[in-house]
Amino acid sequence: MKGPGDSAPQKVLPLPSPTATATTQPVKSPVRTPATSHPASKSPSSSAPADNKPPTGNGPLAGRVVVIDPGHNPNNFNHGRDIARQVNIGNSSKECDTTGTSTNGGYSEARFTLDVSHRLRTLLQAQGATVKFTQDNDRSFGPCVDERARIGNKAKADAVVSVHGDGSAAGNRGFHVILPALVRAGAADTGPIVASSHDLGVRIAGKFVQDTGSAPSNYIGGGTGLDTRSDLGGLNLSTVPKVFIECGNMRDPNDAALMTSASWRQKAAQGIADGIISFLHG
Repeated sequence: MKGPGDSAPQKVLPLPSPTATATTQPVKSPVRTPATSHPASKSPSSSAPADNKPPTGNGPLAGRVVVIDPGHNPNNFNHGRDIARQVNIGNSSKECDTTGTSTNGGYSEARFTLDVSHRLRTLLQAQGATVKFTQDNDRSFGPCVDERARIGNKAKADAVVSVHGDGSAAGNRGFHVILPALVRAGAADTGPIVASSHDLGVRIAGKFVQDTGSAPSNYIGGGTGLDTRSDLGGLNLSTVPKVFIECGNMRDPNDAALMTSASWRQKAAQGIADGIISFLHG
């Protein structure tokens, strides 16, 4: 019998109101695997080298700025004390960063997010966009979640997307896009970006289904592929439209088989790119 994750892609539905606050019921944090539990293994092949070419200035996204935030950092494993440092996210404090998760075969989330992000950058630059990264494996660790938000703010980005892979239990399948809740506390004020971020997230979710064939999460978001959270510093401290996307669950063998495939990662990048393009076209 097929499980929920094997069903046909579900229709992505909008959330009730973009200005509504998150529910008081906390969302369970993804399972994060300690560095010592990652078996050494060769990274799945990648056909997407880093593309540092500047935009041509031509194309439908000429003059637009997109910040890509590859989740975690491959070097975080060597800086446990640094990434454990608490930073203020407006309504609470949170660790600077985490190591991220991995597949059972040892393919790390940090390597996955960089690969998809490189592919995404190439697609957006081909449309004329100026693309900036928060990190490109060019730092010893991090950056911390508050700095990730500041990078997008400083760039005055038209859109920011944080790329991730989830680390939930086996059997939990599918992607979900995380939207900022209405948070007004300390340095956080998401009021001006809740509606625009919601629009960005809905468009990415719809295009992700279309381009990858993946279904929305069967364990978060009630089948919509959308989840609103108030506990993520990268969203709370953003002053520009921003969302996270958990492209799949790296701990589920079926999702892991997709996420370790270079051809599927290209589809994932295309889905995110098409959502951003749709959002920026209005």
